[in-house]
Amino acid sequence: MSEEPGTPGRRPRQRKQVLLRLDPAVHDALARWAGDELRSVNAQIEFLLRGALAEAGRLPKDAGAMRRRGRPPKRPEPEAGGPDGGAADGPPEE
Repeated sequence: MSEEPGTPGRRPRQRKQVLLRLDPAVHDALARWAGDELRSVNAQIEFLLRGALAEAGRLPKDAGAMRRRGRPPKRPEPEAGGPDGGAADGPPEE
């Protein structure tokens, strides 16, 4: 039995690859804008397309979330009250 692509609860959906031809000046402007917002050009294009789709009421409800910007953390942040989170010994003294 074959799986339908994008079926929830199954394997993660593969990201689609698209060949996009841009005017070099437009690409340079996108690259500068992406750099200002700490995104790759690809992420900036996806961000803009999602915004345009949402504004037009055409963003699919099952569209996955945007990936977080930047490099993933090396390790999870310590929770408050934990060994590195402070306030583990009770309320602060007055």
